[in-house]
Amino acid sequence: MLKAMILFVLAGLAEIGGGYLIWQWLREDRPVVWGLIGGIALVLYGIIATFQSFPSFGRVYAAYGGVFIVLSILWGWGIDKKTPDLYDWLGAVICLVGVGVMLLAPRQ
Repeated sequence: MLKAMILFVLAGLAEIGGGYLIWQWLREDRPVVWGLIGGIALVLYGIIATFQSFPSFGRVYAAYGGVFIVLSILWGWGIDKKTPDLYDWLGAVICLVGVGVMLLAPRQ
């Protein structure tokens, strides 16, 4: 499970970081190299996810969605200096509970 969590975090950082760099390039007039690095990070995100050992692509990507929500809140807090409010944290907890149900529920 530790490997899975590390992969979730690495993929999340690649996805959020890549999107952020492209956002900065296109919306905040940063140099084109920011967009290129962002594109590379997004490709890495797609590759990192393939190292998960869960058998279902759809289930893993759904779980990534929940983890990415939490990472996005943390990114906004740390990088954009937007302090999350109670509803941000409540939503994040709900998402993580959903991730736990999807990944850890006993199945046949």
